[in-house]
Amino acid sequence: MKEDSFFAHETAVIDKGCTIGKDVKIWHFSHIMPHCVIGDRCNIGQNVVVSPGVRLGVNVKVQNNVSIYTGVVCDDDVFLGPSMVFTNIINPRSALVRKEQYVKTLVRKGASIGANATVICGNEIGEYALIGAGSVITKPVKAFALVVGNPAKQIGWVSEYGHRLEFDSNAIATCPESSKQYKLDNDQVIKIA
Repeated sequence: MKEDSFFAHETAVIDKGCTIGKDVKIWHFSHIMPHCVIGDRCNIGQNVVVSPGVRLGVNVKVQNNVSIYTGVVCDDDVFLGPSMVFTNIINPRSALVRKEQYVKTLVRKGASIGANATVICGNEIGEYALIGAGSVITKPVKAFALVVGNPAKQIGWVSEYGHRLEFDSNAIATCPESSKQYKLDNDQVIKIA
């Protein structure tokens, strides 16, 4: 960790033993704990906690008031919306220490999790999935899936750019922003161009 390769606000707490990449920004009152890894160009908002063992890929955007607990891994280009929540124990009890029972949660490349959403531990969020604000994730989410609600249910598909995909009779959809095409095959979306 070379301190001149990233920015940290004077109120941020950065523990020894963490790894912080180049061009990272860490804002007010955030706490970066030992043995976590933060990739290049990440933005860590205000009042964020990054717990031991957490791994954030390149260009992860963490908005204000997010706690990323041990067991969470975020691939590159993930967006974590304001005040969204991760858990890491299925059955927490104040009187019991269960640190050896942390359950892994994986957020794949390009996925976005909306404000105030909750991700129950042990679930994988697929590439470029879009989790609506306030949703509660209780099961794995497919790549490119659009999910909303409590418990979250899939209501459609989105492109890498986050636009809703409308499939034609040949099961092909085109992103209105990027013009990239996607195919729906066996309840999976695949980028084809």
